[in-house]
Amino acid sequence: MNLYLRLLRFSYPYKTKLVLAMIFMALCSGAKSASAYLVKPVLDTIFFEKDMTKLYIMPGIVVLLFIAKGIFEYLQAYFIGYVGQRVVTDIRNLLFFNMQKQPLSFFDKTPTGSNISRVVNDVALVQSTVSDSVAAVLNDIFTIIGLIIVAFRMEWKLTLIAFIILPFSIYPIVSFGKRLRKIGLNIQQYLARLTSFLHETITGQRIVKAFSMEKYENNRFAGENERLFKLMMKRIRVRALSHPVMELIGGIAVAVIIWYGGYQVIIGKSTPGTLFSFMAALIMLYEPIKKLNKENHNVQQGLAAAERVFEVIDRQSEVAEKPGAGELGAVEGRITFEDVSFRYEDRMILSNINLSIEKNDVIAVVGKSGAGKTTLFNLIPRFYDATKGRIMVDGIDIRDVTLDSLRTSVALVTQDVILFNDTIRSNIAYGVEPDDNSLLEASRMAFAHDFILKLPKGYDTVVGEKGTRLSGGQKQRIAIARALYKNAPILILDEATSSLDAQSEIEVQKALENLMKGRTTIIIAHRLSTIINAHRIIVIDKGAIVQEGNHSELIEQDGPYKRLYELQFKEGARKKVIPLGKKRA
Repeated sequence: MNLYLRLLRFSYPYKTKLVLAMIFMALCSGAKSASAYLVKPVLDTIFFEKDMTKLYIMPGIVVLLFIAKGIFEYLQAYFIGYVGQRVVTDIRNLLFFNMQKQPLSFFDKTPTGSNISRVVNDVALVQSTVSDSVAAVLNDIFTIIGLIIVAFRMEWKLTLIAFIILPFSIYPIVSFGKRLRKIGLNIQQYLARLTSFLHETITGQRIVKAFSMEKYENNRFAGENERLFKLMMKRIRVRALSHPVMELIGGIAVAVIIWYGGYQVIIGKSTPGTLFSFMAALIMLYEPIKKLNKENHNVQQGLAAAERVFEVIDRQSEVAEKPGAGELGAVEGRITFEDVSFRYEDRMILSNINLSIEKNDVIAVVGKSGAGKTTLFNLIPRFYDATKGRIMVDGIDIRDVTLDSLRTSVALVTQDVILFNDTIRSNIAYGVEPDDNSLLEASRMAFAHDFILKLPKGYDTVVGEKGTRLSGGQKQRIAIARALYKNAPILILDEATSSLDAQSEIEVQKALENLMKGRTTIIIAHRLSTIINAHRIIVIDKGAIVQEGNHSELIEQDGPYKRLYELQFKEGARKKVIPLGKKRA
């Protein structure tokens, strides 16, 4: 009930339309109840008393009643539909907005398909609960109230008999509802797993086909699908059982009423019109009770989905702004790590890092895979928060400023370039209104302008999902143009050329040289050939800084850097050195 009331609280901003919907529901239910009440005068005055005047009047009244009922039904459906759709739109926005607030650790732990399933599948089921089911339940309740009033007016004793049987019809609704909600939650979890599976398999088709694993993936999918089928059948069994149980209870009620009511007519204490009017009200009353049972199934399924939706909406981000956080303002680019440590779940990734980076420095970070290189500099834009210590930009603790002002000051180019399924123009000027002069200048500096013009629609060419219509080098240069267009004073290059062939790497390196001018640059590199001319090289091993200096200094020391260098350059002149970053005078 608390969960359901929470959903209904989302309708408060639209209370006027909700009140109108309820008024028209009440009027519609009143029209239904009046149609049951009309059975008595139709039978008694027309068929038994043979009143010709009523014969001409009653059909007109019936037609007018049904016209009024149709109008009320349309208006209540429109207003409740409007409220329901607005509520669901608000919930979907809130879910997506809160998902965007989460740190990268949330997305590391939660499969992409599961998040997609929450926004698409779960909210769709909540939609059914909030709009369709609410309308149906309220309509049925108003109808039940109206018909009970008619029944009491006709035969209060028979109505009391019906009420003795009524609790037996409520029990199955509650009992089956609990079971359906539990099954519904399991179904939503399996749908999320299936969505995750589909996302992984479809985006990984290159690997699937390269390893001829189509049959293997087919079997995996069939297994997941079969488990979902069994859960769906469990829900079908519960639903199928609830209907005949309700029918049986209704049948018993009708049988008792026929016996007692018929006896009252035979002994002259009631009229046939009264009995048939009461029977009409009872049968019409039974229908909304039956529908309540059906709608309860949908409500329970929607509530199960709502649990998963609110799980994300209620989740507090580990990376949050302080109340009253200030703006970072104009940034020079000085970065300081003071005794910084970072733990991810139960594993210590970084330990007691102390590092100062000056304005316009070109700093390279090297080390074995898993040493903590990327994690260290993911802390600067607060993709994660340090477990201990602090990081300062221009002497200001990054936790004291807004996330927006901090991240506006940082540009990022990674090995795995993310381009959106949009035009090249929109990808370069991501999220802002493009300024053509600045955009063209960024493209030229990234050595991307020439190849863009050769594309079918130039800057208006849609790049495809993740930029699939472009080569690796082209995607990387678009990413560099995006960083140039952002014009941030701090630049992080995370393995920006490691996946490129030699020719593409040469082209991208020239673009990176332009990008690095006048910026504090941090290069996370695996290939030492790309960072030999960096101002300073930081060597990280097992989450700690173990060496620091320029290339010439480190190569003279017997340490991890020298071993990495010898390992990569043991074939000597066969490897061509492509330096990145110019040494300061």
